[in-house]
Amino acid sequence: MKIAITGGTGFVGKELIRLLIARGDEVYILTRKAKDSSQRSITYVKWLAEDAKPENQLEGIDAFINLAGASINDGRWSEEQKKLIYSSRMDATNELLRIIHKLEKKPKVLVNASAVGIYPPSQTVTYTEASAELGSDFLAQTVRDWEILAHRAEEDGLRVACGRFGIILGKNGGALPLMALPYKMFAGGTVGSGKQWLSWIHIKDVARALIFALDNDQLTGAFNVTAPHPKQMKDFGKEIAHTLGRPHWIPVPSLAMKAVLGDKSQLVLEGQRVLPIVLEQHGFQFKFPNLRSALADIYK
Repeated sequence: MKIAITGGTGFVGKELIRLLIARGDEVYILTRKAKDSSQRSITYVKWLAEDAKPENQLEGIDAFINLAGASINDGRWSEEQKKLIYSSRMDATNELLRIIHKLEKKPKVLVNASAVGIYPPSQTVTYTEASAELGSDFLAQTVRDWEILAHRAEEDGLRVACGRFGIILGKNGGALPLMALPYKMFAGGTVGSGKQWLSWIHIKDVARALIFALDNDQLTGAFNVTAPHPKQMKDFGKEIAHTLGRPHWIPVPSLAMKAVLGDKSQLVLEGQRVLPIVLEQHGFQFKFPNLRSALADIYK
């Protein structure tokens, strides 16, 4: 397949491209800076620039995967940063829709990133793709609007699937390095109440799930990209401690997290118990369904 990817140089994009190349696909990476590739199976396509005409290089593309957007893990959530998180997703997706509309031969599918932050925080509710209740905070509204915009590709005949990412675990990106750092310094412990849920997933399973959605013609709409066994924060911390051979003993109060991170503290102080029902119903097999095996692979 010929697959075009936005956000291909990010944490998820790099792992996704590695798997696509390994199975023989041709990958077109949309980037703000034009450059040549050292790999025959990768082509860089300039976009989101005044002199860019990406549609001229993308005729014949079979699928788009949209991961573009400023990271929610970078810096405090100032009002300026919130605007960047929101606008970067909307602007990139609008440009993607314009490109799709310009193409004479339309691709078959758009797989678009999203997040479990679309669901309201809760310590008691379990959310699936069928859950009607959606959140109203900044992150929930951002991903809700992002999904609505992505679904406009259906007007050009594309199948659209939106992968709602949980907390993605990997050694060199995402939230895990910061979460593991106190344990490496022998100062790890429960963050906040410890009762908040973390719907986590290994980075390798994220990439595999995106490819699964790409290939499965019956998978449409939202699908939760989380492992089938979420953990509460206190248990999550204990698993990190076990894997690293460190103590789990110094608690981190909620007030301290809010003082350091501001609104962004909701990522670790609040959470949702989210299950990947759609992926499982379509036959997806997780490589790392359990947290202990996932952490063991990351820190092996």
